[in-house]
Amino acid sequence: MHHQRIIHQAVEYIDTHLDEPLTVALVADKAHYSAFHFHRLFTKQMGETFLKYVKRKRLEKTAARLLRNTEESITQLSTKHGFSSNSSLTRAFKQQYGVSPKRFRELSSGKYSKISQAHSKNGQVISLSESDHCSIEEHLIWITINATMEIKKLPALSLAYITQISPQGLGAAFGRLMQWARPKALLEGDFKMLTVYHDSFKITPAPQVRMSASLVLEKDVEVDGDVKHMTLPAGKHIVSRHIMQPEQFSRAWSSLFVWMNEQGYTKAEADPFEIYHNDFNTHPENKCIVDLCIPIK
Repeated sequence: MHHQRIIHQAVEYIDTHLDEPLTVALVADKAHYSAFHFHRLFTKQMGETFLKYVKRKRLEKTAARLLRNTEESITQLSTKHGFSSNSSLTRAFKQQYGVSPKRFRELSSGKYSKISQAHSKNGQVISLSESDHCSIEEHLIWITINATMEIKKLPALSLAYITQISPQGLGAAFGRLMQWARPKALLEGDFKMLTVYHDSFKITPAPQVRMSASLVLEKDVEVDGDVKHMTLPAGKHIVSRHIMQPEQFSRAWSSLFVWMNEQGYTKAEADPFEIYHNDFNTHPENKCIVDLCIPIK
């Protein structure tokens, strides 16, 4: 657990400094490890080397900006995210996603365009087919029937959280968080639990998606161990209220993003999150009452 906590802290540092020079020695020093020992632990914990991880995350960050259809040119993106030239970015991007950055932007920019994961060497090929037109209509019908959408200004949220990489194990992370919070009397009254998604399942393989199992704090609390503190910024959000089975979460998120695009909203830089309003185990139909929240510009 100690090694996992150190690597998760290193991952958070890397993910928030992707636009800066990153070396094994630099990050190892911040973790108070030797470069050799840190790299061995990092590779064991993450299943890929430090350099492969940094390269993948920079490509994912580029893909995320292309998905949001920012006005930045490919040249600006390549310089910003640590690639020496357009050609080096394009070559690496095509290897990971199966298409060039330019084509990726084209596929994600049209009114009825949809980017979907297909099977490839790395599971991240982008495809666009005629069937996606019907798919979008189905998403819009589904979310209209199964949710209520509002545009809200949400306040800043102070969170205690535990980092979790991969959806598998998220429940265990919440269990550890609650075990930490209970003796501090943080689970009394109308407390709220959240999951914050720092990666998109659309561009990051599910086993590598970084999430934060979180508890909203109503007072100042000293965190320790693998429990850390962060603040989600205040801002305008799409808030979609659902009462659904746990297996419907993926469909709900996909439909909500389709609805967002069709309504002409643009996702902001901040991360989306879920706010849970009940324990689905105590619901008569084992349903979750949950708000899906997307920060928007």
